[in-house]
Amino acid sequence: MRKITYIGVFEPCNDGGYSVYFPDLPGCASGGDDLEESQHNAAAALNLHIYGMEKDGESIPAPSKVPVIDPQTEPGYLLSPVTIYPDIFKVDRDSRAVRTNTSIPSWLKDMAEARGINYSQVLETALMEMMDVGPVSGSLAARK
Repeated sequence: MRKITYIGVFEPCNDGGYSVYFPDLPGCASGGDDLEESQHNAAAALNLHIYGMEKDGESIPAPSKVPVIDPQTEPGYLLSPVTIYPDIFKVDRDSRAVRTNTSIPSWLKDMAEARGINYSQVLETALMEMMDVGPVSGSLAARK
């Protein structure tokens, strides 16, 4: 399982919170109302940033041992390692349920509802059968 650790720069804010940026990943930033929330949000931002870069086919820069701190960083900043597991995040992200609209005849809808049929599960199963793919982790079909 792949594990990546980048150094986050946690800048103190006037309200007691922190803003966070990653010198190795321009554009990846986050923050929170306190240090704990900022650390949690920094990991979420890092996961999304790496996920997006990989989906776009961009190369992921290697984490530097000593990051270059922006000279405009507020005094009192903290450096903290932020570790993520991109492959776990990708599976979770790609397997999440998404809403989609579909249309069926009203008489069919009435019959399905009378029988307590789960539309999402029927659609997912039918699509997987049509495309000849098996249940994927996190799918309704895999939860049976």
